[in-house]
Amino acid sequence: MKADFNNNKIAELRKEQNISQRLLAKAIGTSQANVSRWEQGIIQPSVVECWKIADYFNVSIDLVCGRKEY
Repeated sequence: MKADFNNNKIAELRKEQNISQRLLAKAIGTSQANVSRWEQGIIQPSVVECWKIADYFNVSIDLVCGRKEY
């Protein structure tokens, strides 16, 4: 089972709920620059950051990380 980080999922979740990068960053305790880099695929969020993103959007961490097999 392999998880391929899906950087576009963060942007998709944000846009669905009309949340700015800055607002998401503040809510999960990171910088807007990090959110931008995640969405561009330059860097990947840590496991803890993925948990925070999942909690913020009330979705599974698997969805945030792009895990398709369980």
